[in-house]
Amino acid sequence: MTITSPPPVQAHEPGSAIDDPARTTDSFRRPRSATRRRRRSGLATALRRSSGLIAVLVFWQIAASAGWLGTLLPTPLQVWNAAWELTSNGQLGENLAASVERVAKGLAIGLSAGLLLGLVAGLFRAAEDVIDPPLQALRMIPHLALVPVFIVWFGIGETSKVALILIGPLFPLYLNVLHGIRGVDGRLVEAATSFGLGRLEVIRRVILPGALPQIFVGLRQAIGVAWLTLVVAEMTAAPHGIGTLLSDARDALRMDIIFVLLILYALLGVATDLFVRLLEKRFLGWRQGFTGV
Repeated sequence: MTITSPPPVQAHEPGSAIDDPARTTDSFRRPRSATRRRRRSGLATALRRSSGLIAVLVFWQIAASAGWLGTLLPTPLQVWNAAWELTSNGQLGENLAASVERVAKGLAIGLSAGLLLGLVAGLFRAAEDVIDPPLQALRMIPHLALVPVFIVWFGIGETSKVALILIGPLFPLYLNVLHGIRGVDGRLVEAATSFGLGRLEVIRRVILPGALPQIFVGLRQAIGVAWLTLVVAEMTAAPHGIGTLLSDARDALRMDIIFVLLILYALLGVATDLFVRLLEKRFLGWRQGFTGV
């Protein structure tokens, strides 16, 4: 019969986690404490961001009650009641849907054109020489001044309004795409080429990632301009839309409804800007930029 000896016991160093239960407990506590710190940091950020809005609401209520800015300034409670009135009778939902549809159409065409023109002009010098001069000249014309021109060309229907909205975001995105591409360090392009990457690979792996931060800045500016243009476009004989409600409220001296619609414009702009910022965080997660002190 063969007797086998038991396996040797592995020795551990004195002071290790086996000898020190406190260290083992700390290793489990550390992730929880980090999670708590992140939650506290997020709560502090939310409080800081909302403190300015709360201060504005408090000042608004005091100024409206005391009549500092005239007797026609509604209080926040009156604005809330007007918002409930528009929501309950269905006017707000119907006109909001019409406005969102116009902005979506204008942004789809304007952003696509601005992105395409910016890419072509940024990647090819010959294309820039052809594209950039006329676009710079057109950019100097206030696009809101084109309202009568578009009405003559396209009538007072949806085509003129969508055309006006698409002109607004085209130029900011074009400029940012162009300068984002031209802002990429040429030494990175030379290094990628020396490693054997082809032209398409250099564009995909070096130029476009380097230009993305500037492109997202242009996207945020372009969407803001689109909402600004919507106001003017809908105040020119539009059958439905937030701008139409705004015109009717102005004629009826309903300042409470006017403030509801102004706040709605602000919320729509903030919501779309937040969406772009989430996309920016998703596609620029590799960037370690300065976040402030």
